[in-house]
Amino acid sequence: MSKSITYSDAGVSIDNANIALDKIKTFAKSTFNERTLTEIGSFGGMFSGMFPEMKEPILVASADGVGTKLKVAFLTGKHHTIGQDLVNHCVNDILVQGAKPLFFLDYFATGKLSPAVTASVVEGISIACKENKCVLLGGETAEMPGFYAAGEYDLAGFIVGVVDKSKVIDGKSVEAGDVVLGLPSSGLHTNGYSLARKLLFYVGHYKVDTELKETGETVGDTLLKPHKSYLPTLGGLLDSGKIKGLAHVTGGGLLENIPRILPENVSVEIEKGTWDELPVFGLMQKLGNVKETEMFRTFNMGVGMVIVCAESDVRKIKSHIEKLGEKCFEIGRVVEGNKEIEIMQ
Repeated sequence: MSKSITYSDAGVSIDNANIALDKIKTFAKSTFNERTLTEIGSFGGMFSGMFPEMKEPILVASADGVGTKLKVAFLTGKHHTIGQDLVNHCVNDILVQGAKPLFFLDYFATGKLSPAVTASVVEGISIACKENKCVLLGGETAEMPGFYAAGEYDLAGFIVGVVDKSKVIDGKSVEAGDVVLGLPSSGLHTNGYSLARKLLFYVGHYKVDTELKETGETVGDTLLKPHKSYLPTLGGLLDSGKIKGLAHVTGGGLLENIPRILPENVSVEIEKGTWDELPVFGLMQKLGNVKETEMFRTFNMGVGMVIVCAESDVRKIKSHIEKLGEKCFEIGRVVEGNKEIEIMQ
């Protein structure tokens, strides 16, 4: 009699999936609030859509991943911060339009499911959700044998937030004479890792456990610094009317993200040296003899969020941010132009 083939024989373990789901449920439930109307495990997550405090609530949605930063997590075996990267990146993407997060969903896919690794990633997601007052409403964990290399996985996130229509931040009122402020990044955040890995691992021949005198940490720890959420810093300013535009400095750096919020008739001049440029960027530039333009269109260069405001509002915005223990740098000016960014020496 021939053997009876099971799903497990094909490489998919329902038992491992159940173990992971039990852990995920605990993390997710820790983020629930009074708007959460379903439990983890239902076919769809339900969330109350009542916003009595708003006249015209506008839903803002975004989806993203963490790119090849995952490769660093695989090399180090450290997976607990990757989930924070994912949530904070997505939070920042809707924050620039004035939206505060409501709920988050994740997609985790791997070749062979490791309940411990999956739980570590989702725990990071739940930590960031709680820090951003965002519900982890649901998600998908997929085991796909033969699709991913052993020990690797992919991760994506989906966020929905809300803003009152009258409070939307869209950059339309930005004009020549306005000031450009920069909030410091915590590191590379989640962009430029393909170039960073080439420079550090293949050009510089560093290992993940190599100590860097420039940063005082290992290469792995330097590269895995979590993407920062700017909601705690900017949340109290979103309804003030003092912020004309916000740009999350992701792929494309300052050169390609600031133009996304500019009207057609203005440009921005950024003055290099007006903020604390993290030493890891200088190290990478030196290793690969990378041109400055390439650095500024690949990495955030130490600025993770850009604020555009009227000159008369600079002091109030900086005061608010500095009272929270955060830094805020005046890094440039809006000038007449055609949506171009110039880095001034």
